[in-house]
Amino acid sequence: MELKDKKVIILVEDMFNVFEFWYPFYRLQEAGAQVTVVGSGRTEEFTGKPGTQVRADIDADQVSTGDYDGVVIPGGYAPDMMRRCPAMVQIVKDLFDAGKVVAAICHAGWMLASANILDGRKATSFFAIKDDMVHAGALWMDESVVVDGNLITSRKPDDLPDFMKAIIAALK
Repeated sequence: MELKDKKVIILVEDMFNVFEFWYPFYRLQEAGAQVTVVGSGRTEEFTGKPGTQVRADIDADQVSTGDYDGVVIPGGYAPDMMRRCPAMVQIVKDLFDAGKVVAAICHAGWMLASANILDGRKATSFFAIKDDMVHAGALWMDESVVVDGNLITSRKPDDLPDFMKAIIAALK
């Protein structure tokens, strides 16, 4: 139980990538972390691609970021919905500014751009949002996982093993 005393948020919104949500969710629990699913507050239950349902434990505007050690942001098209929720964006910004783990995979780079935390940082993402990442100031790299301080990013579901190894190492 290497993460026994750690508390981690996983953000959720409709159209989340099921692999990028469930793999981190269960891997973090397996490592002993307490995982809290945080939704936008728009609804209690969110639908992923292709139809998996997830119920949020708490709404973003009820989160006290000081209680958490990090956040994982799954991809899919959910990040485009997440970034429309100021409280979700604020969670990412607050945890990043506090030096806590901020981990984003695939299209989740959109949340990093909206939180304005990419300027001068090494990062990766799904190739289709590379331009968005670069325009937000990221030094974009085509690697399975990129770690720059407390920022951890990956490109796609195939990168999940490397992504989770980096997250768990950073949370220890």
